[in-house]
Amino acid sequence: MTSNILDVSKLRKHFNMGKGQMLQAVNDVTFQIKKGETFGLVGESGCGKTTVGRTIMGLYDKTAGHVLYEGQNVHELDSRETFQFYRKMQMIFQDPYASLNPRSTVKEVIAEPMEVHSLFTNKQDQLDRVIQLLEEVGLNRDHANRYPHEFSGGQRQRIGIARALALDPDFIIADEPISALDVSVQAQVINLLERLQQAKGLTFLFIAHDLSMVKQFSDRIGVMYLGHMIELTSSDSLYDNPLHPYTQALLSAIPIPDPDIEDTRERVILEGELPSPINPPSGCVFRTRCPFAMAVCAAKEPEWREVEQDHYVACHLYNETHDQPAHPAITIQKKPVQSS
Repeated sequence: MTSNILDVSKLRKHFNMGKGQMLQAVNDVTFQIKKGETFGLVGESGCGKTTVGRTIMGLYDKTAGHVLYEGQNVHELDSRETFQFYRKMQMIFQDPYASLNPRSTVKEVIAEPMEVHSLFTNKQDQLDRVIQLLEEVGLNRDHANRYPHEFSGGQRQRIGIARALALDPDFIIADEPISALDVSVQAQVINLLERLQQAKGLTFLFIAHDLSMVKQFSDRIGVMYLGHMIELTSSDSLYDNPLHPYTQALLSAIPIPDPDIEDTRERVILEGELPSPINPPSGCVFRTRCPFAMAVCAAKEPEWREVEQDHYVACHLYNETHDQPAHPAITIQKKPVQSS
């Protein structure tokens, strides 16, 4: 994992809401993803993480910045190049109920990408491939002629994963693929994705809001708040040494299944409501909820800086001459992640 398969630089995506209002969904987001790794993207609802994923896929046009996939600018591809691009990059959608056509059988759902790209001229070969994909995600040939409404949420998401694998892609954007599932099923889907990654050498952009699950599946994690990337590092470093106050708050909100620790541990409680991306705060967008906000936070946007090796943060509590936070360190108790 030495080369970058994806390079996102200063990416912006704004939506025109009319009457002169612009919704600033994504602002100057920069990160790279190495071939074969899983990059986790986390943040609360409305932070822009799904918009980042859809803009990378080319489902949304960018407002500014660039997205390079294997050196090619995704938003400057011609129609033929775009057609080939979608063989390399696929998406698993959040809602397993809405993402599958209820009028199509499972066989038709999975075979549709193959037919669009003319992968098989022989229908039997195509059916064999559909059966193979079903078995790879834990289903079987008996499921091929059933309809989506006949399956549970976890089974539907497995069908969605099989469809994403139909074109044998190298890169998959998983947009909160477990958030609509029961807790008992979430670990099963994560374990399935891990097995597929090892077997096929896949690269993942894993979008979620559950930091404990993201840590289990991701090599590196980027944290977003109100359209901005505010921290980026390895999953272990983020969990053991979170630098940004927002990241600390997210981690402190994870419950611990030990009542003695849960009752005594220190929590970070954020005050106020999430600001509107139509009219975000000046300077640091997190300052209106930050317990350590200073005057400079309202006057100037914090720089994106490497505070420690491969640990990036955008916060005025860190500057060029300090590699430690200017506020008392907050101890974050870790929650063990259990899988089934």
